Amino acid sequence: MIRKYSLGREERLKSRKLVDELFASGTSVSVFPLRVFFAFLPVTSADDSYSKIGVTASRRNFKKAVDRNCIKRLLRESYRIQKHELRAVLANSGFKVHVFFIYVDKQLPAYQVVFNAMTKCLRVLEKRKPINESSS
Repeated sequence: MIRKYSLGREERLKSRKLVDELFASGTSVSVFPLRVFFAFLPVTSADDSYSKIGVTASRRNFKKAVDRNCIKRLLRESYRIQKHELRAVLANSGFKVHVFFIYVDKQLPAYQVVFNAMTKCLRVLEKRKPINESSS
């Protein structure tokens, strides 16, 4: 059982194969200061989670690993707090989503900036979800 406000191992997008496939064939959208790559996939019986996410910050923009890690922590935390709405929408649709968030701004963000951008990103994902024809 997955808790509502956790972000466990089964919800992380860690497979290089899945990440490469997401960047090659996924859809992207920009909600400043984030760029989001996502792909909706049908749910199989073996799936543990409705969403898998990855986060990153550019080494070109942030030379210090401390800064990149701070940004990634902010991204994961803002997603963790807000993911339950997306999960509820996906549970009814019969699809799962793989999402990769890239921080594109050149300065360190405040938490509220990241939180608001994440809210907008999740709204975009909810609007773009495919409709399951078999349930109609």
